[in-house]
Amino acid sequence: MSNKEALRELQVRLANRLQAARERPREAGWLAVECAGAGLLLPLGQAGEIQSLREMAPVPHAAPWLVGVANVRGQLNAVMDLAAFLGLRERGSGARTGQLVVFNPGLRVNSALLIDRLVGLRDSDQLQRVTEETGPRPAFAVRQWRDGQGRVWDELDLAALVQDPLFLEVAAG
Repeated sequence: MSNKEALRELQVRLANRLQAARERPREAGWLAVECAGAGLLLPLGQAGEIQSLREMAPVPHAAPWLVGVANVRGQLNAVMDLAAFLGLRERGSGARTGQLVVFNPGLRVNSALLIDRLVGLRDSDQLQRVTEETGPRPAFAVRQWRDGQGRVWDELDLAALVQDPLFLEVAAG
């Protein structure tokens, strides 16, 4: 009898813990990156594979921030220099080094972001939301956060970024 009761008690405890986990709000998680010295947060659910930049084929007559096409695991991805796109560095300038962050396949876009440096992972308990307005922001720059050292991080919504008219206009103008 005691084994049955112990098993039943264990099942009840597990069911309660699972229910509590379902009801608990999920913590936001981001991939923290640097581009031209700026701290950026990319949602983990929207970011895909991360790779060192190797070879890239140039794309003639493309926007200056579209720096080429890279083969990532057999799939061609348009590579966007994120710092140049955001206006953090002059378009068409800067070294072609860094890392690629491929968009999550769920976003249905064969693109990758060229970043300068991967900083690590962040979640909302490590950051405090910045409430003061810093001027107009594009729709994909959803909010700002401040870490324990006082550094400000801009959160980017990659799903909104791939819908931005500038992102979709890749021809040189």
